[in-house]
Amino acid sequence: MKILVLNLYYPPDTSATAKMAAAFVEPLAAKHDVTLICGRPSYDPTERRAWRLWQTERLGGVTIIRVGSTDYARTQMSRRVLNYLSYVALSVPRTLFERCDVVLAMTDPPFEGIVGAFVAMLKYKPFVYNIRDLYPDMALGGSIVAPGLLARVWETLHRWALRRAARVIVLGEDMRDRIIAKGVDAKRVAIVRDGVEFAATSSVIPALDTEVMSTIRGGFRFVLLHAGNLGFYGAWDTLLAAARELESDGIGLVFVGDGAQRAPLEAASANSTNVRFLPFFPPTKIASVLAAGDAHVITIKRGLEGVVVPSKLYGILAAGKPVVAVAPKQTDVAALGARDGFGVAADPDNPAELVAIVRALLADPARLAAMEAAARVAATQYARANECLKFVQALEQAHCPLHV
Repeated sequence: MKILVLNLYYPPDTSATAKMAAAFVEPLAAKHDVTLICGRPSYDPTERRAWRLWQTERLGGVTIIRVGSTDYARTQMSRRVLNYLSYVALSVPRTLFERCDVVLAMTDPPFEGIVGAFVAMLKYKPFVYNIRDLYPDMALGGSIVAPGLLARVWETLHRWALRRAARVIVLGEDMRDRIIAKGVDAKRVAIVRDGVEFAATSSVIPALDTEVMSTIRGGFRFVLLHAGNLGFYGAWDTLLAAARELESDGIGLVFVGDGAQRAPLEAASANSTNVRFLPFFPPTKIASVLAAGDAHVITIKRGLEGVVVPSKLYGILAAGKPVVAVAPKQTDVAALGARDGFGVAADPDNPAELVAIVRALLADPARLAAMEAAARVAATQYARANECLKFVQALEQAHCPLHV
């Protein structure tokens, strides 16, 4: 089967969609002929590319066509829109020269699902839509786009793309519910989680870096760790309010990472001695970062259930750490944590509930140990290799005439 994949970012870009595109597309290429059309690296890339109208390369068994989109840095939001527009303007004509059996689109740029549906229609081919973040819901929730004509047109076109999709691949049950609520037949929606990437049995597991762990723990009795992007989707006010109440307990709230909300969060917590901010550590230190916390925070504010599904859950499970989900109970992270025993959920609008949960964990080492064991068991249930098989199956089902 010849599969045409559309996504702006791909390694050496370092965005989450670039990494996950490679994680799922490369196994797909082991069985099928995969061509991916992306843009010039621009998202904190490990290397750049000189401008060409397009250039072709091979990486991980995938044929990669990089069109000559602009490559403004991700921090330049107004200019970053030019990356999106130039990518679409150059990639759509290029798709017409590529033979394929299925068109697969991801969600970079945020309207790529609409573009993918349009390309599939032009080529008279089945369309598969892999939703990483749900737009325009996410743009509205983050106040990036105001309610109005633009949002209504975007949503109308997005629902058209969803209806055209032979398969819609989502990240969790909550996102599946959102998509079905938009009028998509449940039989066409497949859940493929990001999953846990296990090292090969022959790989040497590096020792944990005690200096990194000490830097994160900072002398706190108990560390509640948030490692990852500090975006608009978190219940940050609830976290900071709870941290103030927990200060006398020797409990620290440590943020490792960066994002649009970091500066406001630092300002809001300036008088809290138990709230600390650290930058991202090198990728080689991720295991040490994850091991440093007593429990990990994953937060989604109310109203964004199924709009964003944090992939960092699976790294936390692999590290064998408990999860405190400051999120509505119907979110995937809260539901899986309750079902599999590795997590507890706190109302994202109720700091007192979060305080009570953290104090209960601190006072019950046996419960904390049981949650750690449950996390390790859950990690094996969500192995990425198994999720990749589901991903391949969804593409193959879309190609089958019965499902087109």
